Amino acid sequence: MYKLTWILFAFFSLVLPVLSAPTPVPAPEELHELEKRVTHTGRGTWYYPGLGNCGGTNGSNDLVVAMAKTFYDQNNGKNCGQQVQITSNGKTVEATMVDSCPGCGSNDLDMSPAVFKELAPLSLGVIDITWHFLKR
Repeated sequence: MYKLTWILFAFFSLVLPVLSAPTPVPAPEELHELEKRVTHTGRGTWYYPGLGNCGGTNGSNDLVVAMAKTFYDQNNGKNCGQQVQITSNGKTVEATMVDSCPGCGSNDLDMSPAVFKELAPLSLGVIDITWHFLKR
């Protein structure tokens, strides 16, 4: 019995430090990378782009979108220039984040006419969408 106790003690003495070892905390950029795997569900609207909150100027024929201002602020604009894939009614289009949208809900996107027309006629004005970030 004493031998079994000694073996169990030795075993747990070796195993417990490994199990209780701290796990590394991911760097902020690694946490940011996880975001692109999240599928967002929201509303899609369209607008006439111009000078965007990300600093560039775009036109109606550019494949660009504006994210919700709350989303933009939460990430300090780090999603500027990032590609997104947007789907609605079985149609998909890729676009670039270039602006923020003060009137959008947190998962909504405001799209240039070129992007919106890939998914639906402009006359609809508002559509249901899903979207996610693409790899940088």
